[in-house]
Amino acid sequence: MTRRVAVVGGGSSGLACIKCCLDEGLEPVCFESSDDIGGLWRFKENPDPDRASIYHSVIINTSKEMMCFSDFPIPAHFPNFMHNSLIMDYFRMYADHFQLTKHIRFNTKVLQVKQRSDFSHSGQWDVETENKDGKKEKHIFDAVMICIGHHCHPNLPLHDFPGIDTFKGTYFHSRDYKTPEEWRNKKVVVIGIGNSGGDLAVELSRVAKQVYLSTRRGAWILNRVGDNGLPLDLLFDRSFNFFWKILPYGFFCSLGERRLNQRFDHSLYNLQPKHRYWPQHPVCHLLSLFFSLFALYSPQLVEADGRPS
Repeated sequence: MTRRVAVVGGGSSGLACIKCCLDEGLEPVCFESSDDIGGLWRFKENPDPDRASIYHSVIINTSKEMMCFSDFPIPAHFPNFMHNSLIMDYFRMYADHFQLTKHIRFNTKVLQVKQRSDFSHSGQWDVETENKDGKKEKHIFDAVMICIGHHCHPNLPLHDFPGIDTFKGTYFHSRDYKTPEEWRNKKVVVIGIGNSGGDLAVELSRVAKQVYLSTRRGAWILNRVGDNGLPLDLLFDRSFNFFWKILPYGFFCSLGERRLNQRFDHSLYNLQPKHRYWPQHPVCHLLSLFFSLFALYSPQLVEADGRPS
């Protein structure tokens, strides 16, 4: 008897899981709460509640050589770092090629997943779902794969901002940002220097009257493109793992920090973080774009305290 597997979510991970189940002779049933595949990478002007959402200009920081599915290369004419619309095109190609969508139940929410009363013997799960018409169903599966990602709920710690109740301007999470035009000729504070914070600050700097980028501890700013025009993550994959095993950790940190400070002095822009190069996630940007943002700042403005978005 074929073992049935519930796959919760039809984004990039959900599609890969459906494919893997089929390869192993399993029977996958994917439940996707929206009407389409793509998950995080599907841009919507008005995102659904409790769903991840991106802004219109998002370009992925992972090269196509490193992000593609191993059994389905990204087309050669696609750029190394793809716009979100091209990522969606690739997912559709992948799903069509392996006929994955016929295993997906769209507009179907998973309400509950729990072990069956005889789980210690059967290893089976009870899964309750609800479709867009409100019809609820109960299913039995031999395994469950959760593929809903971790960007569904925005972190907006308003309690950390005294006086926010009387603030007369507009405040919101980056999840709700879509395009820069409505901020033309306005003053904007972007709180947090993660990849989204950096992206939004650069984009807003082209239309806003003034942009402030607020960070508690700075960040190391990397270029997406490495030596000789090759994607940086591709260069790491080729040589990094070997040298990491034989050279001291501190040597790697010093080497990376020195290289980044040769591009621009992080301390000059109050971006020098207290942590070393490797312990925290770096910020990946095309530095030519990032420098257009720095041109708007005096060094004192970058030091304001804030929370990561």
